[in-house]
Amino acid sequence: MSIVESQFKSDVEAVDALAQTYADLTTEIGKVIVGQQEVVKTVLISLFSNGHSLLVGVPGLAKTLLVSTIADVLDLDFKRIQFTPDLMPSDITGSEILDEDRHFQFNRGPLFSNIVLADEINRTPPKTQAALLEAMQERSVTVAGDRHSLPSPFFVLATQNPIEQEGTYPLPEAQLDRFMFNIPLTYPDYEDEIRVVKATTSNYKAELNNILNARQINFFQNLIRKIPISDKVLEYAVELANKTRPTSPMAPQVVNDYITWGAGPRASQYLVLGAKCHAAIRGKYSPDIEDIQQIANYVLRHRIVKNYKAEAEGISEDQIIEKLF
Repeated sequence: MSIVESQFKSDVEAVDALAQTYADLTTEIGKVIVGQQEVVKTVLISLFSNGHSLLVGVPGLAKTLLVSTIADVLDLDFKRIQFTPDLMPSDITGSEILDEDRHFQFNRGPLFSNIVLADEINRTPPKTQAALLEAMQERSVTVAGDRHSLPSPFFVLATQNPIEQEGTYPLPEAQLDRFMFNIPLTYPDYEDEIRVVKATTSNYKAELNNILNARQINFFQNLIRKIPISDKVLEYAVELANKTRPTSPMAPQVVNDYITWGAGPRASQYLVLGAKCHAAIRGKYSPDIEDIQQIANYVLRHRIVKNYKAEAEGISEDQIIEKLF
């Protein structure tokens, strides 16, 4: 039994500790990140669920600051990779170099970190995107035939700019499926923007405290999987994913009218895991249907492909998902 496990008499006590830890994390992150509570909550849920997230928003919405702040309060290694058209797979995974004794030695790339910010992932060619997405799935990289395990926990936050599409390489649906959540970032409201400008144009610098370390995060990730879920709620999650598929007998008319491809089984898995974590951070010991609905948009919006009719009528993915409830 590890030191972390021995701190708690039962899983119930551990879930209570997770809820308190989440509250402490949001308070600490709030010293730097103004507003964006829903974004912070969703990023932390994906971290505790051992998934990766895609942040979609225009420049200047503090995406990089958010990720680096989370890394600071979690006492984790953090690396930022700026994705560009000339970035090669070896630039992120690392490469073998010849040392002075004429032996090949593996030189680790920036992927060997606990939290990796893949900035503007759609600006690099598919070969480099594939190297990152392989690491996300396998939690390891293969260089010159040798497999190298990545540190644990390993968490990728990728960003995309939804406006400029010139010179970009959009991620295919199969690669988007690797991300647990698609998290849109919007402009701050008026009051929040005033607070942001006040804080960032003065000499104020927030002092951040470490709330969790890597071993504690691994413990909570395992705890999330142990949380029980009723058959009724699990079946609701699978049914929700099935409803997005035009070929499914469960698909409503809105799906048959507007969707070409629906979400795969990985969506069902992430709906269940995300709901378990959403319940735990609210102090509940088992998720209900409301927990699934709270995270459904983040799980499903990048896993459904709209047809030309939806594009022509201006129907969004979120509008379609809302009708599935």
